[in-house]
Amino acid sequence: MAANEYQVTGMTCGHCEMSVREEVSEVPGVEDVEVSAQTGKLVVSGAGEIDDTQVLAAVEEAGYSAVRAG
Repeated sequence: MAANEYQVTGMTCGHCEMSVREEVSEVPGVEDVEVSAQTGKLVVSGAGEIDDTQVLAAVEEAGYSAVRAG
């Protein structure tokens, strides 16, 4: 299982987390999404390689901005 970590800015509440989770879970290959508004941390896991570009685009679609962490 591969996991990519991102730092998201602009999330303030549980609703924000839900928006990000919904958009990111639609990215091909994504099997698990962990997101925290408190820390701004987004961890995306999947069996294969996950496309950063698609994850970042999904976060933007939800109305936030993200960068790859680590």
